[in-house]
Amino acid sequence: MPEIAGFGRRLLALLIDWIVASLTVALATGTPLAGPEAASSWWVLFAFFVEVAILDATLGYSIGKRIVGIHVIGPHGGPVGVMAFLRTALLCLVLPAILQNSEGRGFHDIAAGSVITPMRRA
Repeated sequence: MPEIAGFGRRLLALLIDWIVASLTVALATGTPLAGPEAASSWWVLFAFFVEVAILDATLGYSIGKRIVGIHVIGPHGGPVGVMAFLRTALLCLVLPAILQNSEGRGFHDIAAGSVITPMRRA
């Protein structure tokens, strides 16, 4: 089993990805980030899902994961591929990500066969 990235780094990456999704929606809709005139949080959740699922599936990391130096790997050591969409959908439900096994892997990672590991410098 590869080394699993710490919870703090994973949480920080999640926060960065949420901010990126919020900024994307604000720019795309011309609405403020917060307040009564802000776009619906459902649009932010949708933008988060699209960004994280596509980037994790293809590159193995989202913007937030890249910034904090972690990535998602599939069962064969490469990007997780289409299972990133299942993983991200479960992540959007929150509870599967909070429930972890003894290794520190969330249910969303177990279901997708993925692991979040620190990036190795070349």
